[in-house]
Amino acid sequence: MPTQETREPAVQEPSTGSQQKDLERPSAEDIYEQVAANARQELARTSIALALSGFGAGAFMGLSALGTAIALALLGASDHARVISRMFYPLGFIVVIIGRSQLFTENTLYPVALVLTEKRQFWNTMRLWAVVLPTNVLGAFCFALLASRTTALDPAFVSTMGTLGAKALAHPSTTVFWSGVIAGWIIALAAWLVSASHSVTGSVMVIWMLTYVVGLGDFAHCIASSGEIFVTIMTHQAPWIAFPQWFIPAVSGNIVGGVCLVTILEYGQAVYGIDEWKKDR
Repeated sequence: MPTQETREPAVQEPSTGSQQKDLERPSAEDIYEQVAANARQELARTSIALALSGFGAGAFMGLSALGTAIALALLGASDHARVISRMFYPLGFIVVIIGRSQLFTENTLYPVALVLTEKRQFWNTMRLWAVVLPTNVLGAFCFALLASRTTALDPAFVSTMGTLGAKALAHPSTTVFWSGVIAGWIIALAAWLVSASHSVTGSVMVIWMLTYVVGLGDFAHCIASSGEIFVTIMTHQAPWIAFPQWFIPAVSGNIVGGVCLVTILEYGQAVYGIDEWKKDR
């Protein structure tokens, strides 16, 4: 009776192609290509989709103000409490960036980097900005309305949030602008590094570390601080005119920081650097 041969399954050699490439440290060119791909996806969305996403992002950014205010109210106003409370500041950024909602300061990187190589996308980028920025502000306003005009929050938390907003409004316009430059630079840098990350965990750590610095330094972020400032106004600690007086230099600084200090520099590193290397070869 013939015996049956048992065959062992063939051992497959590990692939050295795309799987291995995913494990390698991405080059500046790889990161730029990912940034450009993300920009094309966002620019292809309809204005209604952008508006809904932008409104959600503005409301979600209230988590940064809420987390910080709750921690400060519970811990007190000491320097140690301030350091600990700012650990909750990245909450809104993590939710928005990982969830792919439309945050204006993040969009100072993606579409602008694409426009530098595809000039035809300029007006589409202006459309995105024109939709996302006001809907971000509207979302922040609705969060502040919920926080200050309902009984959802402990009055101590609302009071602390209003104090944070009043502190932001106390700075002169020049200080707000240059503070906004730093905030815009850090947020756009976070968006660039998230594009280089291989995992959600890595992206969360990048976002947390960089935005923690924004919160700890009290740098002006045009959306994250809007919720606090709206609470300040709604609790009658500041007039309504105080918001545009703060918002205009803040958003201007965020644009300058995001566009000039990250998009152009990283684009130069990724594209012009590669071109020069090819010429040398």
